[in-house]
Amino acid sequence: MTLSVQSPVSGRPVSLDQVPDPVFAQAMVGPGFAVEPDREAADVLSPITGTVVTLHPHAFVVAGADGGAVLVHLGIDTVKRKGEGFTVHVEKGDAVEAGQRVVTWDPAEVEAAGYAPICPVVALEADPSALSPAAPWGGHVNAGTPLCTWDR
Repeated sequence: MTLSVQSPVSGRPVSLDQVPDPVFAQAMVGPGFAVEPDREAADVLSPITGTVVTLHPHAFVVAGADGGAVLVHLGIDTVKRKGEGFTVHVEKGDAVEAGQRVVTWDPAEVEAAGYAPICPVVALEADPSALSPAAPWGGHVNAGTPLCTWDR
């Protein structure tokens, strides 16, 4: 089975090693990709259909019916903002569809506050070889369009 993981934000897809945080860059949380987001207020979308199993204003995890779970992290060290600048539209335990709005934020505002707005998108407990990019590096991806595939 192959799972299509959609981009949660619009922007430029980059490899995870481009994230300015060693926990993500060294794939300690898991393999994945990142998106350097467009610098405008926007909705952050669920990358897969499933259940919201972890929810913070700056990060969330959606677990699919097959057990595959995807972490979306909005910026680096943004936990220090204590929710400021993020509007959450779902609750933990909610069922969501791929492409459904989960959070609203403004990457330009996050950057102005001194935080890197890059968005890691991590396949939890995945083998790195199971992920394949679906969007061109250095190009542009729209929120809700395929970012990668995950062979389950």
